[in-house]
Amino acid sequence: MQKLSSVLLVDDDESTNYLNTHLLKQLGVTDHVLVAHNGQEALALLAHHCAAAGAACPALVLLDLHMPVMGGIDFLAAYQPQPPAQAIYVVILTSSAHPHDLARLRGLRHIAVLQKPLTRAKIDALLQEHFQRQLAA
Repeated sequence: MQKLSSVLLVDDDESTNYLNTHLLKQLGVTDHVLVAHNGQEALALLAHHCAAAGAACPALVLLDLHMPVMGGIDFLAAYQPQPPAQAIYVVILTSSAHPHDLARLRGLRHIAVLQKPLTRAKIDALLQEHFQRQLAA
């Protein structure tokens, strides 16, 4: 499988970031995982890594909803991809199933909502649907 250029994890939980980084690398999804602990850090990382077209710009953002400083919903409201950035797919990865949270996502830029924890099956389905790639057996 062709690997993604990089993946940005946006979550304030260090254990979640560690486990997700390990899983993404172990499955061969990417060799480059960026980590932000809130939406504000994520915006800064994207501005830095996507300023010029190139391999450093993440192809995928896995975004938690509830974080200090700037949560996922505020990140989505603020995020405006700037050319020449490639298409970046934003996936909500959350433990929240609260209808209010999910309703607030309507009209905001994301492609899917996945419940934590991240698993091989969820990654494989995401890669097949949005990247036309499949994990090796």
